[in-house]
Amino acid sequence: MDFDAVIHNGTLVTVDDRSRIIESGWIGIRRGMIRAIESGPPDMPPPSAHLTIDAAGGIVMPGLVNTHTHLPMSLFRGLADDLPLMAWLNQHIFPAESRFIKPETVHWGTLLACAEMLLSGTTCCCGGYFFEDAVARAVVEAGLRAVLAQGVIDFPAPGVPVPAQNVAHARNYARRWKHRSHLVTPSIFCHSPYTCRDGTLTAAKAAADELDLIFQIHVAETRFERDQSIQESGLSPVARLDRLGILDRRTLMAHCVWIDAADMATMAKRGCTVAHCPESNMKLASGIAPLTAMRAAGIIVSLGTDSCASNNNLDLFGEMGTAAKLHKVATGDPTALNAASVLKMATLDGARAIGLADLIGSLETGKQADIIVIDAHTPHLTPLYHPNSHLVYAADGADVRHVLVAGRQVVANRRLLTIDVDEVMDRVNAIARDIRSRL
Repeated sequence: MDFDAVIHNGTLVTVDDRSRIIESGWIGIRRGMIRAIESGPPDMPPPSAHLTIDAAGGIVMPGLVNTHTHLPMSLFRGLADDLPLMAWLNQHIFPAESRFIKPETVHWGTLLACAEMLLSGTTCCCGGYFFEDAVARAVVEAGLRAVLAQGVIDFPAPGVPVPAQNVAHARNYARRWKHRSHLVTPSIFCHSPYTCRDGTLTAAKAAADELDLIFQIHVAETRFERDQSIQESGLSPVARLDRLGILDRRTLMAHCVWIDAADMATMAKRGCTVAHCPESNMKLASGIAPLTAMRAAGIIVSLGTDSCASNNNLDLFGEMGTAAKLHKVATGDPTALNAASVLKMATLDGARAIGLADLIGSLETGKQADIIVIDAHTPHLTPLYHPNSHLVYAADGADVRHVLVAGRQVVANRRLLTIDVDEVMDRVNAIARDIRSRL
């Protein structure tokens, strides 16, 4: 069989159900899909292909899946640091969004986020924001795969000045993008239980269900949120959402820091999934999510960075290392979360959390060729005993050398091929100068 692309001379970390690691192997790609995964000696000539990528003894693995972020907020990286969540949101982020978020700024902020993610090995992300049409167009331009949601919130927001129109606006966006691009899957995102009324939550979930889409929401991010919910309704945020019929297998819940055993039992029963964002949770002092308990309850937990405004980067390799070490120290158990489990959270479990596991998340024949190649010929990755361990504890986004999305090479030798990164940074810096002068 002739291939469109072949990647050879690398260690294949498949993250498949058998967790296979093929120490010397090659992958054949045709029409955007993985058609062959084989072993072979390094000196074996690769099969013929239009594009041949030599992994040079590096690690070949599925692209990372970032299940929680807000792409245009790269514009606000470092704008308001070292603050608690509610002060950060109400005194800085919401006012900045109301003044500076418009389709043009969203476009350039999204392109910047896409560039950062692709260059650091993330091939698929999930999240939501405002002016989501502009977000989706920028994502397609960059060549990233994404689940993108129009944000819903019960006060005037960028692009939706009348809150009563928020769900209709989100539904219309989702319909426009339902079959528009093979890279974009639309979604609907209610900001949180404390910024959305019951009627808004149920209407937005109904709209997502009508279109068979993932419904996203921030849940129990802070202790204040949980206490306020119990005071006002007598229910935890999770219990309130469950009473409203919001929780099911198409519900992705971000953060879930302040949840208890009853909440986790409900989440496991309903089959909803979680995007865990340890670095953002740490930086905002929100707390440490009960990750090991959620996994023990059978909940699918994935990894997200959150936005650049609260992290402050989109490097999912860094997030993996943080997650692994944080939960060891939080539980007092060095075996609490091993490297293979964390790697799976950032790949196959991420794909499962957003409903794309049939397409991406592992190196398997029949799946989309979302693949990255890690340069292992560096001092900090030498020697190489266990690839999974290196990927979680030693590698970072700067080690990514090649990236393919749906079989298309978008990064070659650390250079982004789809967009002009220098132009994007120049545009974002111009926007930042305007923000700095007017705030």
